[in-house]
Amino acid sequence: MPIGFSRCFNFEDDVRIGLNFQDLMVRLGAIDSPPKTPTILGFECAGEIEAVGEEVEGFKVGDRVVALPEFRAWSELVAVPTKYVYHIPDEMTFQDAAAIVMNYLVAYILIFDLVSLREGKSILLHSVGGGVGQAIVQLARTVPNVTIFGVCSKSKHEALEATGLIDHLIDRTDYVNEVRKITTEGVDIVMDCLCGEECNRGYGLLKPMGKYILYGSSNVVTGETKSFFSVARSWWQVDKVSPIKLFDENKSLGGFNLRHLLYQQDGSEYVRSTVDKIFGLWKDGKVRPVVDSAWALEDVAEAMQKMHDRKNIGKLVLDPSMEPKPKPATPAKSKSKKQASEDKGGKKDKEDDKKSAENGGGDEKKEEGGDAADEAKTNGGEGGEAAHVNGDGGAAEQKEEPAAAAAATNGDATESEKKESS
Repeated sequence: MPIGFSRCFNFEDDVRIGLNFQDLMVRLGAIDSPPKTPTILGFECAGEIEAVGEEVEGFKVGDRVVALPEFRAWSELVAVPTKYVYHIPDEMTFQDAAAIVMNYLVAYILIFDLVSLREGKSILLHSVGGGVGQAIVQLARTVPNVTIFGVCSKSKHEALEATGLIDHLIDRTDYVNEVRKITTEGVDIVMDCLCGEECNRGYGLLKPMGKYILYGSSNVVTGETKSFFSVARSWWQVDKVSPIKLFDENKSLGGFNLRHLLYQQDGSEYVRSTVDKIFGLWKDGKVRPVVDSAWALEDVAEAMQKMHDRKNIGKLVLDPSMEPKPKPATPAKSKSKKQASEDKGGKKDKEDDKKSAENGGGDEKKEEGGDAADEAKTNGGEGGEAAHVNGDGGAAEQKEEPAAAAAATNGDATESEKKESS
């Protein structure tokens, strides 16, 4: 198969990488058919083509493109089959390209192909503050007289209210009752990226002729690592709905998984035509990607933690040209280790002095010399570690320190014993 080599990660050029919740799920092992480790994460990147393979048509070196590889986007050079590479408009920045393609692909297919949104309809949208949520809101606003119920945490309400695009912002803790207070009839469309109990609640909010769409399962991400119980619970909590029940209630259920469509079900041509439509909407000024923040590659762990905690509003983007955030200085541990060694040595001296007193003080000088040697050996090892941390000066001082330190320690112990005996 012809391969196009797209430069998606270069420290000298203006390139960007999209960070998606799917990356987080892969990292935590909460995704089907995970790649064999070690692997490189990343599904979305934008930059210039570095080289093209044999028989590649439609692309040349220097073209500005965005690509959707199945993993490996977090690399300096990414080999991507041409069917996953798309030209971007000349006026579009790489940051917009990395922020728009995957999120707006999902949103466009949901809004216009799966539910065929029409004038006068109402939508209940979970995670309205996320990258896909913001894309759905913008695309829904291209249809007249659509009512949007946005569900998210209370901390995001003020920022989202300022956009003026969401009719009703609802806290996720009790959104079913809040929706019922606003409209007793329910809603026409439910967009669910959470799964679990939300499937049942969302289905219960549908009007007759309503449509429920599941396009994610972020509820399985509940901790730092994959939890079998969180995955199992998310699926077991979903009620089984038979076609007969759908027939009786005049409701529809649907689902969408872009990763499966693109890489497993050969939907590349359909996706390419959809990307062209999205770029057309961008040129007309009808959609603009919302970028929450940009991060240096070295800070990717912090960026993913922000996504994990659902604190972002819009897209998170990785920018290799950025300087990483200053890291807090690590406190030196050598001092505490040395102190622990001295305390240990002092305790040993007391025990030896006690034994010497019980034996009548014989061979006292010999035992003290052995203790000094032991202390020198112990403190010498600790001092060597301290010298490694503190520099050559510490190493020079350490050569003279062990015996003196031992003597000082033994001296203190002797004084202490004298006080105790008196």
